[in-house]
Amino acid sequence: MSTRYLDNRSAIVTGGASGQGRAIAIALAAHGANVAVGSFIAGKEQRPLGETYYPSQEALEETVSQICSHSVKGLGQHHNACSNESCDALYQAALSAFGHIDILCNVAGVYIEHPVCGHDDATWDHIIDVNLTGYYRMTKRCLPDMIAKGWGRIVNIASTAANVGHPHNAAYCASKAAILGLTRCVALEGAPHGVTCNAINPGYVDTGMLRNSLATSIDPDIKNRTHEDLIQDIKDSYPQHRLIEPEEIANLAVFLCHQDALGITMENIDVAGGSLW
Repeated sequence: MSTRYLDNRSAIVTGGASGQGRAIAIALAAHGANVAVGSFIAGKEQRPLGETYYPSQEALEETVSQICSHSVKGLGQHHNACSNESCDALYQAALSAFGHIDILCNVAGVYIEHPVCGHDDATWDHIIDVNLTGYYRMTKRCLPDMIAKGWGRIVNIASTAANVGHPHNAAYCASKAAILGLTRCVALEGAPHGVTCNAINPGYVDTGMLRNSLATSIDPDIKNRTHEDLIQDIKDSYPQHRLIEPEEIANLAVFLCHQDALGITMENIDVAGGSLW
């Protein structure tokens, strides 16, 4: 298998300036793809209280630098998954820079805890808008050209929460489960045209979003614990006794973009070290 099996391909990665998105963007570039990164950057717009993590402008620029270090084209810009205008801007910037979009990796997401009892509609709507409708907005822009060209790869980052419930996580779990439904429908639309669509369900991945979500949790069993103890508890609960690394998610995402992965579509693949959550 050639290391640069994505030469002459071009990709968009949402949520690409941090965590799993950053790892995916850099891995795509390492295998030869041009990569456009969109991320919600801290301070660019007001977001609801309770969200756990936004990368900085410096983090975005450093990610683009890492992409370009692999002798490919890279670009990065602020991206609001809730805005049609912002989704248009990211798509058009990538199209202008690269000429075509072959790969879409939907990674941008938010995590906010709230019990169903007393759940405010604005928070519910926001979680669904970012985690689900944001994926739809980017997919509807990229899919038609992929179908017309007869080649395309869409990788959606869902979560083990797509298949498992957890207290205070109704909106988050619902949004991730819905991603699987979207993935299956897109996969069937693309199947006759050489376009695949798959979802990856990560468990606990060692990212800034994970660590900030622990720090802001409303769960009383979490609030009064030290950060180090919480991380150790997660590791102890996993059969492999460790957190998943972002690069593990990236390696799978990039393989799903290989020509040899053409037969893999409409799947949701857990990467959780044997754990259910």
